Amino acid sequence: MRLGTIRLSFLLLCVAIFFVAGPAPAQRKAPPDPARPKIRAITAFVNLDRAQYQQQIAEAMTLLKRARTVFESRDYEVETIRISTQPFAEYTKGLTTEQALAFFKSYDALATQQKFAASIGPAMLNADDPASQADLLVDILKNTQSINASLVVADENGVRWPSVGAAARSMQKLAATEHSQGNFKFSAIALVPPLTPFFPGSYHTGFGHQFAIALESANTVAAAFQGAPDLATARKRLIDRLGSEAMNIEELAGRVDRDTGWTYMGIDLSPAPMKNISIAAALETLTAQPIGSPGTLTGAATITAAIRDIQVKQTGYNGLMLPVLEDSRLAQRWSEGRLSLDSLLSYSAVCGTGLDTVPLPGDVTEQQLEFIIGDMASLAVKWHKPLSARLLPVTGKKPGDMTEFDDPYLVNATLQPIGGKNQ
Repeated sequence: MRLGTIRLSFLLLCVAIFFVAGPAPAQRKAPPDPARPKIRAITAFVNLDRAQYQQQIAEAMTLLKRARTVFESRDYEVETIRISTQPFAEYTKGLTTEQALAFFKSYDALATQQKFAASIGPAMLNADDPASQADLLVDILKNTQSINASLVVADENGVRWPSVGAAARSMQKLAATEHSQGNFKFSAIALVPPLTPFFPGSYHTGFGHQFAIALESANTVAAAFQGAPDLATARKRLIDRLGSEAMNIEELAGRVDRDTGWTYMGIDLSPAPMKNISIAAALETLTAQPIGSPGTLTGAATITAAIRDIQVKQTGYNGLMLPVLEDSRLAQRWSEGRLSLDSLLSYSAVCGTGLDTVPLPGDVTEQQLEFIIGDMASLAVKWHKPLSARLLPVTGKKPGDMTEFDDPYLVNATLQPIGGKNQ
């Protein structure tokens, strides 16, 4: 009886302490590191077979969902999951245009339902491929929402001028879409290798069953450059900071590889921006000058050299990206006339993707588009590096007008003359 009284007294004491002191405070989760990169895309590569594509997509989605879970469990935000195929002409052989469009409308509906972005690879992968592939590509992009594609305009043997013309015609046709946004899903590509995780130039030429990672890491670059006293220090800080994150990501990707049987092909370390997460702002932190001023090319070279020195498995572009309308500061500098097609091409000689999301007046001619695409392709061949042109002519708009794109990934900007302000 006495033992029971003691137990009751102890219980009452605990209750009293609980009400006086309150429950133990829950452990607060540390706020996310503002310099940590996001996973822009986990891209699965599938060797698509029309006869069993739904099963193939289901298997790819199992991989992608598993990979997203693994990365998110380590506090990496995953923005998109994507599926990229071999060149679409390989699995539309024997189909009429109407049959091919019907297939891609079904594929597009599946992508929308399953919430993945789709790339169907390039038209005219081979030098002797017919220009009719470009015509089909335009029809596909005009009639779908989630599908991306490209067109090859140069390879190791040089610039393919007939393909350059086909790309220019495709861009003009795609400009005649709602808000002139059709070209956002299309690029002319030069020496872009297979297994690139960034869209729209993504494709593969093998057996598939592979995946790769693309980063959104302009914030990481900005953090590395903050307070750096010189270029050498800035470069070392970027190698250390981005390299540490890349190694963590590679370790997690290896885990996904082992768990799923899908082969990890590497990471594209290009520090992609996203609106206010600005690579232009990071460059301006480094140079203390508006982008477009002297020193910009040196900054571009510094970033790309650092990326190339990071010891992880790399795939894709792996260079500075300057997508004008995906970066608020870049869009601002374009509107101010501080950037031009020529300056972007000069930076591409030492860095990344070429001419990306560049807004153009609606009256740009087919010949002008050919010259712009040809300049990009010539640069890619000269330096044997992957470049692309994603140009956005805006129907009905002239220099001085503001674009009116209606896309969550695009920033609007003031259109500039094709030859710059002095022409």
